[in-house]
Amino acid sequence: MKNSGPLHQSGSTGISVLIVLALGFLMATLDVTVVNVAIADMKNALSLSLSGVTWVVDGYMLTFASLLLAGGAMADRYGSKTIYILGLAVFVLASCLCAVAANGQMLIAGRLLQGLGAALFMPSSLSLLAASYPDERVRAKMFGLWAALVSAASGLGPFIGGVLVNAAGWQSIFLINVPLGVAALICAYRTLSSFPGKGSRVNITGHLLGMAALGFLSFALIQGASIGWSSPSILGAFAAAVLAFVLFILREIFSATSILPASLYKNGRFSATQFVGFLLNFALFGGMFMLSLFLQEARGASSFLAGVELLPMMAVFVVGNLLFARLANRFEAGLLMFVSMAVSCIMALLLFVMVSPDLPYWQLAVLTSAMNLGVGITVPAMTAVIMKTAGQEHANIAGAALNANRQIGALVGVAVSGMVIHLSATWYAGAGFTFLMMGAAYSLAAFLVWRFLTFHKETSASASS
Repeated sequence: MKNSGPLHQSGSTGISVLIVLALGFLMATLDVTVVNVAIADMKNALSLSLSGVTWVVDGYMLTFASLLLAGGAMADRYGSKTIYILGLAVFVLASCLCAVAANGQMLIAGRLLQGLGAALFMPSSLSLLAASYPDERVRAKMFGLWAALVSAASGLGPFIGGVLVNAAGWQSIFLINVPLGVAALICAYRTLSSFPGKGSRVNITGHLLGMAALGFLSFALIQGASIGWSSPSILGAFAAAVLAFVLFILREIFSATSILPASLYKNGRFSATQFVGFLLNFALFGGMFMLSLFLQEARGASSFLAGVELLPMMAVFVVGNLLFARLANRFEAGLLMFVSMAVSCIMALLLFVMVSPDLPYWQLAVLTSAMNLGVGITVPAMTAVIMKTAGQEHANIAGAALNANRQIGALVGVAVSGMVIHLSATWYAGAGFTFLMMGAAYSLAAFLVWRFLTFHKETSASASS
């Protein structure tokens, strides 16, 4: 296949493109689920506090979330394939740094760099996938299959992480990215077509303001419980986060080079779906962070056993993705999202009521799996809605915005979950309040889907501008 010209959607070429793009995406996702199982071992090996452990998880999400939009803008300017390959290279190098970390500070630095790499290749992978399949029906199925490939790997993440940590120590969870990353780099160079960049300017000031807002907010949420919520440094961090966010909004409104085109954020479907993405990851990753620690600290599981116990709860994402691929042409995406989020909300609230030392593992697994099934259906549906609403013209920045909001949700969800655990009297109380938090998030997501995405005519932002 030539490295120029349009991508094709049929035959082995189309499948190879799907696999190559999923390979990069799954590394970024796998790094969250694998790390969650290893955090107890890293905590003991590097003498990390609870806030230090939270930084190991959230440091990755901080740079990932805050630079995703910049990654999308760079893909627009320099070309999706170029930025995709650059991001993969940075991610592989950062994984090596994490693997050789001798202390918590070095590990957190490596995680921040990993987030930078993921922020570069993630939006490019979505836009390249959308461009590969111009037929809407085929594209919807491919989004479902792509999400299934990613979910299959991330669903196995806890089990893989448990096996690796048990056999070769926590460093091995980062070393696994090296062969995967090198394979992805070679395949991307050979398989993906090159699309010329649009030469559009990158709004550096806007991106820096967004990163500052998230950085100050993360510091305040993660360190507040240990430093003190009324301490000058925490109050100052909250104030700085608000100021940076306000300046970011003002620059978006008045700047001639806003990060998001006006036609996107004025579109109700686009804005609602973005907020649903935030809420979904807020609940999902906050819950995953809690469950990984809960199974090991409260129920006495080893890292290996915790990985085994988390496996069915995570593997169900694949089932949800495949269900969407089968149902996408029979039901409206908004309807599928609404039903799925409603089910997830009910399961989370049942877990809030039932979690106790007497709760058998199988009941915890069944309820959590049913909750995650709804998430598995919602993710590809949400992605398909965003790509259709944005249109091909805004595919890069729309995909980046969705993933940025999802990662911001994960960042805040993990920080809030860590705060809840820190303030709770027991692990079971912390788990219960986390499930309540998840139920509230899924409930609000279901309402937004019902209000803006269900039984409404779908129009692209580019067409309506």
